[in-house]
Amino acid sequence: MPNKAYQSGENYSYPLIIKKLLNTPLIYSPDQEIVYRDKTRITYRMLYERIHRLANGLANLGISQGDTVAVFDYDSNRYLECFFAVPMMGAVLQTVNWRLSADQIVYTLNHTEARMILVNSDFLPILENISKELTAVKQVVVLSEDGNKPNTKLKIAAEYEEMLKSAAAVYDFPDLEENTKATTFYTTGTTGLPKGVHFSHRQLVLHTLSVSLAAGAYHTNGRFRSDDVYMPITPMFHVHAWGLPYVSTLLGVKQVYPGKYEPEMLLKLIRTEKVTFSHCVPTILQMLLNSPSAKETDLSAWKVIIGGSRLSKGLANAAKAKGIDVYTGYGMSETCPVMSLSVLKPDMFDWDEDKKTDIIVKTGLPIPLAEIEIVDENDVPLPHDGKATGEVVLRSPWLTKSYFKSPEKTAELWQNGWLHTGDVGYVDEKGYLQITDRIKDVIKSGGEWVSSLDLENLISQHHAVLESAAIGVSDEKWGERPMLLVTLRPEARGKVSEEDLKQFMKQCAEEGKLPKYGVPDRYMIVDEIPKTSVGKINKKRIREEYKK
Repeated sequence: MPNKAYQSGENYSYPLIIKKLLNTPLIYSPDQEIVYRDKTRITYRMLYERIHRLANGLANLGISQGDTVAVFDYDSNRYLECFFAVPMMGAVLQTVNWRLSADQIVYTLNHTEARMILVNSDFLPILENISKELTAVKQVVVLSEDGNKPNTKLKIAAEYEEMLKSAAAVYDFPDLEENTKATTFYTTGTTGLPKGVHFSHRQLVLHTLSVSLAAGAYHTNGRFRSDDVYMPITPMFHVHAWGLPYVSTLLGVKQVYPGKYEPEMLLKLIRTEKVTFSHCVPTILQMLLNSPSAKETDLSAWKVIIGGSRLSKGLANAAKAKGIDVYTGYGMSETCPVMSLSVLKPDMFDWDEDKKTDIIVKTGLPIPLAEIEIVDENDVPLPHDGKATGEVVLRSPWLTKSYFKSPEKTAELWQNGWLHTGDVGYVDEKGYLQITDRIKDVIKSGGEWVSSLDLENLISQHHAVLESAAIGVSDEKWGERPMLLVTLRPEARGKVSEEDLKQFMKQCAEEGKLPKYGVPDRYMIVDEIPKTSVGKINKKRIREEYKK
């Protein structure tokens, strides 16, 4: 209902705000299910009421427009409720990466001046250890994971489900100005403190509409439509789970939230709930494919977008062998995040499988309203010829306009009207972007550039390789030389040597797949490759460990 009385003849200035995304599913699919693990089932009609009750509960505890509400939780229906209720009130939703260090979590909460924390009971120990250092937090609401009242030394204002039960079922959500800040979270770079990015209602609505169009409207692979069953395997604290919960809600699809990421549970949910669409980083897909349960799980109806790190051709082939419709998405925390998808054009459907795989592992085509360019060091655009390589720069209506309280970093991010990504790549004649490296990860050997991502992609095609990371290490003669860290598949351990891997890469060079100067000199077979808090390969840590 309108929040103001309109006079005769006065038009309605329709704002692009998050509450408008809820109108359509309540008409098209009010009784569709939203599932949390094997614990909870609600419908969209119930979701709508719970969002209203949550808003009333937060308001009863003093939350009002402009306040920041921070959330520590697994992927759940309750997190989805927060995705809507908090910004719809005019407050700001802070999604907290609970995998960060204690010092980083304290910094992010104090930096946003978060007034309230909603915390899953599993994460209470984190909060207990830092509570005295939090300067703005007034209240804590617990989301009980097992239904029992948690034992904690913290002063708890309410338990989430009890708060909803006692709150009114109708909240008068205002028609906010569409540029009102809706969400914020922090991205960790290689140096310095975490950087806060933030997005408005307008930006989130436009991103939702564009991703819905890109993923569902075109005649291509991996389409996401209202008859799909959606399960995120990217944390909801990480760039709104790539914005797909908003897309899924708009479409009114069945949604399945897995909670803690456990391979057996994830595969069980795929089987029992008939999940057809997900997104994750490569390490998660690799983990699932290597789980014993994968052998008894039919994955032939599963469509998966891979992001965060490059989808190697080896992993793509392993996924396709299980019948998975896998492809790549590209973006970053600062871009809300989706900017491109590596979907096939109609004329490519008749190509052979190897050639199609070469397309789906690319970084992708710009989605509607996204603009992607490659520029030289003077910000001059380069031709889209598949050869000219430069920095990737972006434009769209949903890019973060600034780093929160950080004008210096913002000036580095935005230059000449374009968001500068720090990624290096090219655009081919068909319009596909291919990221070849991060600027800071490019290996310069004897004056020649070597792409770490190309090396990882090639070694992934060795039958024994499970995962890899390429870095540059110092060299007296060449300045820098490439080095490969590799983990092996269980059945290959003890049977494949570092020399075998070197011979494989030499053979790739002889076949013209990389220049001879790009063949790494050093290979290290390791048990595990370090990862960041969101599952990406941690190149910074690897470079520190292998300086010489």
